[in-house]
Amino acid sequence: MSTTPDLTDPRAAIRQGAMTPFQVAAVAVCVLICALDGFDVLVVAFTAASIAKDFALKPTDLGLLFSAGLAGMGLGALLIAPLSDRFGRRTTLLLCLAILCTGMLAAAAAGSLTELALVRLFTGLGIGGGLATVNIVVAEYATDRWRNLSISLMSLGYPIGATLGGAFSVTLIAAYGWRSVYVFGGLVALALVPAVLAFLPESLDYLIARRPAGALAKVNRVLARLGRPALDALPAPSRAEAETGASLSALTRPPYRSRTLAACAAYFCVMTTCYFFLSWTPKVLTELGLSVSGGISGAMLMNLGGAAGCLLFGFVARRAGTRRLAAAFMAGLFAAAAAFGHVPANPAALLAATLAIGFCLYGSINAMYAVVPPIFPAPVRTTGTGLAMSIGRLGAVAGPSLAGMLMAAGWERAEYCVALALPMLVAALCLRWVAVRAPSAGVHPAMEPVSATSH
Repeated sequence: MSTTPDLTDPRAAIRQGAMTPFQVAAVAVCVLICALDGFDVLVVAFTAASIAKDFALKPTDLGLLFSAGLAGMGLGALLIAPLSDRFGRRTTLLLCLAILCTGMLAAAAAGSLTELALVRLFTGLGIGGGLATVNIVVAEYATDRWRNLSISLMSLGYPIGATLGGAFSVTLIAAYGWRSVYVFGGLVALALVPAVLAFLPESLDYLIARRPAGALAKVNRVLARLGRPALDALPAPSRAEAETGASLSALTRPPYRSRTLAACAAYFCVMTTCYFFLSWTPKVLTELGLSVSGGISGAMLMNLGGAAGCLLFGFVARRAGTRRLAAAFMAGLFAAAAAFGHVPANPAALLAATLAIGFCLYGSINAMYAVVPPIFPAPVRTTGTGLAMSIGRLGAVAGPSLAGMLMAAGWERAEYCVALALPMLVAALCLRWVAVRAPSAGVHPAMEPVSATSH
């Protein structure tokens, strides 16, 4: 049952209407940032073979290198993303872009495995904080009707960025070596700063819920760009906003405690499986007989499948229900992973299985972006989402590292693929406890999930 929106609150009024060009532009900037994050996360996978040759690395060394960036992402989601609830979404995104630019350029100058791992840890801070923050910005600026599709388009940016990044990586590595790929990533991060300044003003949810200095004037500037009348005063905070304030402890109390725990567990399981495949697929494919460019092409194909999965989720979730569709994608990823482990080592079979993995993998991640933010009130929305994502990054660290250990221990492809796909079934079970909507007294009508009536 829907909560009747309070149309005196501009957040509710805006989200009951149509998407304006201003909102479309804000979502588009977030898609671009997510695309950059997709490239930055997988840049080590694209350059792994070249780095391993240059630095004479073993599989366990590569596993640690993969995990360094993912560990940074976890810390970024835990430590950087909450700054969005304190200092604003826009300010935090600019900080994250600065970290990305610095980290990518520094990686190009790394002279050893240790230096590269430390730089990747630093870069991960920007990626983790940025992903959590753009997720919230899209959820807050999209209208009810288009929120699931907007989140899917944001998620779509990730595989698009990874796919285009893979294509550029093949050319850059062949012409200039693996270091040039990191220079390219740093320059792209720098180029996105003007786009954020021009098209991504501060979130209305943040301004109204947290009320920083000059909040009313900033709200009215945003409303003017939305074509809506100015306010004489800020609307009263919702009950959930008044009760939680900016306290992280609110996440440990009912009704949010069980949902926070379930969201954290689901994120951990999803990321354990997903980042095993995202990190190791190019290397596994090359070990099975494909060339270096063939391995990167396989990863690109996986991302193309992911693009299709994101679009399907965005168009179908409103009718099918977010959690139900998420569980289907997660079960599908388990099946596709098992198939990848058993198909013969010929290019056609391997690439077909890789395509299926990408379709279900990105659909599963996209589902988490849609399910988690609405369960938290605005003052701690990024903090709660960042906490769940940071726990997920522990899984993202564990998956690639565990894969390296299992390979070094002599496990066969079929064995480690099935073992590392099992967490997806656990994640599907966790969704039963992740509420699609907070209680009617605790959720602001402006942030009601569009799929709440689908269950």
